Amino acid sequence: MAILRTTNVTKKFGKFTALDGVNLEVNSGEIYGFIGPNGAGKSTTIRILLGIIKATSGEANVFGKDVWSDAVEIHKRLAYVPGDVNLWPNLTGGEVIDLLVKLRGRGNKRRREELIEKFDFDPSKKCRTYSKGNRQKVALVAAFSTEADLYILDEPTSGLDPLMEKVFQDCVLDAKNEGKSVLLSSHILSEVERLCDKVGIIRQGKMIETGTLQELRHLTRTNLVVETKHPIAKLSEVKGVYGVEVKNQEISFQVDTEELNQLIQYISQFGIVKLESAPPTLEDLFMRHYRTSTKESDLGAGGAR
Repeated sequence: MAILRTTNVTKKFGKFTALDGVNLEVNSGEIYGFIGPNGAGKSTTIRILLGIIKATSGEANVFGKDVWSDAVEIHKRLAYVPGDVNLWPNLTGGEVIDLLVKLRGRGNKRRREELIEKFDFDPSKKCRTYSKGNRQKVALVAAFSTEADLYILDEPTSGLDPLMEKVFQDCVLDAKNEGKSVLLSSHILSEVERLCDKVGIIRQGKMIETGTLQELRHLTRTNLVVETKHPIAKLSEVKGVYGVEVKNQEISFQVDTEELNQLIQYISQFGIVKLESAPPTLEDLFMRHYRTSTKESDLGAGGAR
């Protein structure tokens, strides 16, 4: 069952088209990875889903309700964490967490204490003293302390160290195990790959790939390292083979996944001594799209805003 759905959502700012027919669908109990480069339209999409800005055209629904006209009702069941958290400087972290939980109406005090301990967070300090990572922790503890049905997370681990990123990932998986849904916007591809059931890639305001990681893997190439008894003849001319490199006795290269079976049959006649295979990654798929981009700005290291 779809918890969140957008249909042909378009957003224009004057003559500039920020979103062009965006289609998203997040089902109950699903973690959906929403990825793309700087300026691709991720945060614009999220602001529409939160009812902060209105789409120029198209439909966007959460829990079967319109995101613009029913925003108040939707937010009662939704938790949101932005990539850059601004807090009240004179309140303590604990006071802000309690305030945010109270605004949402449903909180779990025991869960709050567990999360504060897991995130190694001191809630007694004033917010003006917190680093960026600690400000993120305030938002994350508040979000996961609530009984939300949908979590919208926009670059939520920005500023966290690797240990805290692991704590965050555990929180997301716990939410999924409880039947909650998560829309995760992230530029950390390994994080998306580890957590997400489904992935949507947005570029220049358009969705260019959507599906499960398994469905998308056929679009990428498998990395192989091979050593054979006899030199492999004309390997670079074999269909689907790319980037052949020879180092000592080993040959490393990439092969289109659909050509893998034919390739193994071909190289086996040269007497395989060693064969190492690395599956295609989400990063391979992501970079494949942006290598073809004519705009350097598409290759930003951060997530799209």
